[in-house]
Amino acid sequence: MMASFTRFLLLFTAFSLFMPSLSVDVSYDGRSLKIDGKPKIILSGSIHYPRSTPEMWQPLIQKAKEGGIDAIETYVFWNAHEPLRRQYDFSGNLDLVRFIKTIQNEGLYAVLRIGPYTCAEWNYGGLPVWLHNIPGIQLRTANPLYMSEMKTFTTLIVDMMKRENLFASQGGPIILSQIENEYGNIMGPYGEAGKEYVNWCAKLAESFNIGVPWIMCQQSDAPQPMINTCNGWYCDQFTPNSPNSPKIWTENWTGWYKGWGLKDPHRTAEDLAFSVARFFQYRGTFMNYYMYHGGTNFGRTAGGPYITTSYDYDAPLDEYGNLNQPKWGHLKQLHSILKSMEDVLTQGSVRDINYETLVSATIFSYQGKSSCFFGNAKSEDTTINFQNTMYTIPAWSVTILPDCNTEVYNTARVNTQTSIMVKKDNQADDAEEPFVLKWKWRPEHHFEHIKKNGFVDGSVMTIEQLLDQKTVTNDTSDYLWYYNSFDLKKSNPIWGKETTLQVHTSGHAIHAYINGKLVGSQYADNGNYDFVFEKKIRLKEGLNHISLCSATVGLANYGANFDMVPVGISSGPVRLIAKQRLDNLRKFGKKKYILEDISMELDHSKWTYKVGLHGEEELKLQDPYFSQHQKWSQGPVPTNRMFVWYKTTFKAPIGSDPVVVDLMGLGKGHAWVNGHSIGRYWPSYLAGEDGCSSECDYRGSYSDSKCLTNCGKPSQRWYHVPRSFLRDDENTLILFEEAGGNPFNVKFQTVTVGKACANAYEGNTLELSCQGGSAISEIKFASFGLPEGACGSFRTGSCESSNALSIIQKECLGKESCSVDVSEKSLGPTGCKATNRLAVEVTC
Repeated sequence: MMASFTRFLLLFTAFSLFMPSLSVDVSYDGRSLKIDGKPKIILSGSIHYPRSTPEMWQPLIQKAKEGGIDAIETYVFWNAHEPLRRQYDFSGNLDLVRFIKTIQNEGLYAVLRIGPYTCAEWNYGGLPVWLHNIPGIQLRTANPLYMSEMKTFTTLIVDMMKRENLFASQGGPIILSQIENEYGNIMGPYGEAGKEYVNWCAKLAESFNIGVPWIMCQQSDAPQPMINTCNGWYCDQFTPNSPNSPKIWTENWTGWYKGWGLKDPHRTAEDLAFSVARFFQYRGTFMNYYMYHGGTNFGRTAGGPYITTSYDYDAPLDEYGNLNQPKWGHLKQLHSILKSMEDVLTQGSVRDINYETLVSATIFSYQGKSSCFFGNAKSEDTTINFQNTMYTIPAWSVTILPDCNTEVYNTARVNTQTSIMVKKDNQADDAEEPFVLKWKWRPEHHFEHIKKNGFVDGSVMTIEQLLDQKTVTNDTSDYLWYYNSFDLKKSNPIWGKETTLQVHTSGHAIHAYINGKLVGSQYADNGNYDFVFEKKIRLKEGLNHISLCSATVGLANYGANFDMVPVGISSGPVRLIAKQRLDNLRKFGKKKYILEDISMELDHSKWTYKVGLHGEEELKLQDPYFSQHQKWSQGPVPTNRMFVWYKTTFKAPIGSDPVVVDLMGLGKGHAWVNGHSIGRYWPSYLAGEDGCSSECDYRGSYSDSKCLTNCGKPSQRWYHVPRSFLRDDENTLILFEEAGGNPFNVKFQTVTVGKACANAYEGNTLELSCQGGSAISEIKFASFGLPEGACGSFRTGSCESSNALSIIQKECLGKESCSVDVSEKSLGPTGCKATNRLAVEVTC
């Protein structure tokens, strides 16, 4: 009988795998989203597929699911998929279908934000630069050329999803789709054409008949049936523009992005949880974390300008996929409580009680059950009388009582561990004799293609005009060379005089060469990308060559008409300036000389353009297959030399912990591992010295200028090397160094939990974990009672249990993870008169 049942089960399972998925009805009313008619609380998290690798997708999505996430949200990046017009790429980490199916396989919903404008701190806001170069086009407005291109790409994506049955109406995971993105923030300058464009976007979306709702974020005038949604750090006060639309928060910013030369922003777990709890207290139904995993800006995808390669975002999952504790765990507990209250929150009657300014209670009642939120948006604790019981609500927090009687969660009381991450040296190296990377090098021959007559090998055009960098490169490279040759005769007024080269540029960096010799370089400060470069030069009689290399560090991605922001040496002037002494004058019997500027204007002389680096574009040095056929010098390796290539080999670190490469000592450039770009690097660009603090007060509204760290240090020192980029045997690292640096400090490391701390309140279960297979090797501190201090400096308080340390040692030592019931029953009596807490610090 059992064997027959087993055979039946196997046959049923096999049949089920090949059965077409049943369609899911996604609808909504003014209160909630509904899945097959059932009102839902949906907790979502953004994970961008190009900012990780296919091998990372399933573990990331699984960790999101374990953290209580119901849906994964992603943008679709037009310029990644169509870098050149009608040349598409959906391979590798751009395999959108595979990503959506991975979400489906994990049993989660998907939210597809097609846009196709994304912002996302992504290069050019996700739009392909070739759009800019279509004559007569205007982006993101009622322009027939742009609308035609946008319709073509959006149709391509929708049809791709339909063919794979990925919309919920077909049995797939996609429950919402988005058209455009944050247009309402910047539509004013577009006038009536902007309004016409919004209406066109809505009609386009509806025409696809995908069977799931469409959303428009930050679009208060979104036409029906588009659902307008909110983005920001707080959206509890947001109200949709239609009483029939549910309250949806598409971007709850879990932190903020990093910029070159800027400090690291942090958003506390307490404040993030506060924002979520308040949103659902005030009738929210769908909330998405932007980001849940930020990831890495591989290649040249970082926008800005000046967005770092790391897109960690201080998200619940860090750049490498590790749990960012306590944020991940604190939110997981909140999610569990919210989901347990789903029916009463989405279908119950609601009553608000306002006690005083910024202090309120909200009571949800449904089928004889009530659930309550107590909110305190003040910066000090407060006490309220609710149903003849006194409750103290900590400052800037929300207390949740699923039965309106017992407090089970408060956003300001964190009961999960704080993980202190460390970088460990490459364990594949010989511990007795540390492995030193052996470097080879070769110069970037950027001026050898200039012939004596001024002709430039590999040039793309010659024109009597200075052009915008986007126009020439189509964004195929960060680098554009502007070449000019002129014949200097002795009769020229500037001949023999002290001469200055002056260049007005909107590029992010300029490197100037005269007759093949570097005369100077200049980098724009973050936020000020328009500057004048000036340097004294020497010219020779006869033919002189000016070579100007303009470099970009990501194109603008946000704002009205961001696509028109000039880049490169586009408007000039470019001139040679000399001083000329006028004839002497007499005044009051004394001779006086007047110096007057004379200039040689070059703006409208012949300029020849060459795109990219010789080593990258023609020799393909970044690719190990091609680079092995090129000559590399093994002689003395130069340091602090500009425009040089470095090459080395290394062993993959053992284990499964994420891998990073420490590029401290280098200047600015680009890095590849086994031919895979790990992005731009710039460790020489330090953050400012002021504005950081070791303490971070979660109370009060958050902004990206709050809780800053990393002052006076490189904006980014470590760069992610996904393990899927590595081979078991020999691996190759290739660097292009633009600014000059020292490669001898470069080393590979792994990222893991070094220690974990917690300060949990009585009545909770504390879970401690080292992650990644490591075990808890030491209990450095444990006290149950009223411990004082913080992680790394805990100390016993006025009262404590005498058994806590021995109990924690027994439960946790030698284990990768352990759970501790924080109670006097488990840890022993304390004799304390206040609420007990368990403070723990363990070493992994």
